[in-house]
Amino acid sequence: MTARDTAVAAIAVRGLEKSFGSLHVLRGVDLEVQRGSITALLGSNGAGKTTVVRILATLAKPDGGTASVQGHDVVTRASDVRQAISLTGQFTAVDGVLSGRENLVLMARLRHLADPGEVADRLLARFDLVDAGPRRAGTYSGGMRRRLDIAMSLIGEPAVVFLDEPTTGLDPQARIEVWAAVRELAAGGTTVLLTTQYLDEAEQLADHIAVLHEGRIIADGTLADLRRLLPPARVEYVEKQPTLEEVFLAITTGTNTRSAA
Repeated sequence: MTARDTAVAAIAVRGLEKSFGSLHVLRGVDLEVQRGSITALLGSNGAGKTTVVRILATLAKPDGGTASVQGHDVVTRASDVRQAISLTGQFTAVDGVLSGRENLVLMARLRHLADPGEVADRLLARFDLVDAGPRRAGTYSGGMRRRLDIAMSLIGEPAVVFLDEPTTGLDPQARIEVWAAVRELAAGGTTVLLTTQYLDEAEQLADHIAVLHEGRIIADGTLADLRRLLPPARVEYVEKQPTLEEVFLAITTGTNTRSAA
């Protein structure tokens, strides 16, 4: 792990362990996430990413080690942790029968906020869902549903948002919409811990990347830090063909993704 100031860490994990019967999922995880940053937790299926998030969100208890969020221990001060966080899982919590606005108003009421309608309207505007606000959420595209889900997670202004594989199953255009929403979170000062198995997603979004493998963090740093783990790149002059994703987006949206990057 690279040296970072634990005094300002939004998330601090030390020696985290978790087993399910004879299956040792976490074997001493160390991780720090700085306030206001996007940190990607990478790992293949079954690596333990969701288990880490569930412990940090107080939905599961560790067998060993410590973890804190915003300075609150996840075991001894679980109530304080819940006040500081929001969790968006792999499947949206959107009610398809309600409109987008009604989903947001309902969540604001559950949070006992003073003006649920104003909160809903502000978030619809922030996530470019104003026109879709009156429509039933069940009619939304995958990307729109996920953006609404993320908007719902911001009600109450949590300091830390956990996004557990937020783009699983989405098409390329929807993924880009969600990426924009995640960047919007960080731009507003929210700390984001993003779990993903998509390497390009981590490369596009993350200020910091941690690789979880066989229950341990085996690499931790910025993208530049991780690149230095490999031998220096050779300089070669080749013709680079567009990726299939670039072709798909160009012909479906009329956007030149290379010039926009």
